[in-house]
Amino acid sequence: MKQRARTQEDKSFRRIQILDAAEKYFQEVGYEAFSMASLARLAGVAKGTLYLYFTTREEAFLTLYNRSLVRWSHSFTEQFNDTMTDQKYVETLYATALADGSFIPLLTRLEHVIEHNVAIDSLIQSKRNFIAQVDRIAELSSSILGLTKVQASELIRTLGVLLVGASSTDQGPSLDNEELPEDVQKLITSFSSQPLFIKNAVRIIEAIRTEAVPNI
Repeated sequence: MKQRARTQEDKSFRRIQILDAAEKYFQEVGYEAFSMASLARLAGVAKGTLYLYFTTREEAFLTLYNRSLVRWSHSFTEQFNDTMTDQKYVETLYATALADGSFIPLLTRLEHVIEHNVAIDSLIQSKRNFIAQVDRIAELSSSILGLTKVQASELIRTLGVLLVGASSTDQGPSLDNEELPEDVQKLITSFSSQPLFIKNAVRIIEAIRTEAVPNI
C-alpha cells in the first residue's frame, strides 16, 4: 500500500498512477467487469483513498476518455500531409482510433452511460476538452480537405457519430475460426466497421465539400 499523498504535487502524481492502473485494467477486463475495489488493489491504494480522486466509477472512465481523446487527436493529426486524399484521411482516422485500446470502447459508452453518473463540473470540463480537440483537428483538416473551418468542424463531429455507429457492428460473436458459406461470410464482411466507416466517411466529405459556403 502506497503512503498517503500529502502535497499537491504528490496528489497529482498519485492521480496519474491511478489512471495508468485504471487504463491497463480497463483494457484487460473491459467496461462491465471493471470494479473500483480491484482498481484500488491494482493501484496500491485503499478503496476510500481511491474515492478521493474519483467519486464514481464513471468519473474515472470519463477521465480516461478525455485522456484517450487527446492522445488520439495528436496521433491522428501527426500523420497529416498536404497530399492526403479523402480516402487516406478517413483510413488514417479509423486506424488511429482503433489503435488506441481505450478510445473507441469509452466513446461508444460516453453519452449513454458514462456521462449520466458524473458531477456537472466534470461533464463541463469534458465537453470543453472535446470542443478544443475538435477545433484543433478542424483547423488542421480544413486546408488538407479543401473545407472551411466550419465545414471541417461539422465533418469531425459527424465522423465521430459514424465511428460509434460503425463500431457497434463489430459487437457480434467472433466467427474467425468458423467455416462459413461464402454468401454468409460476404454479408458479415460487408457489415464490418472498417468498410462501412471508410466508404460512408468519404461520401460525407464529398457532400460537405459541395455544399454552399455559409455566410459568416
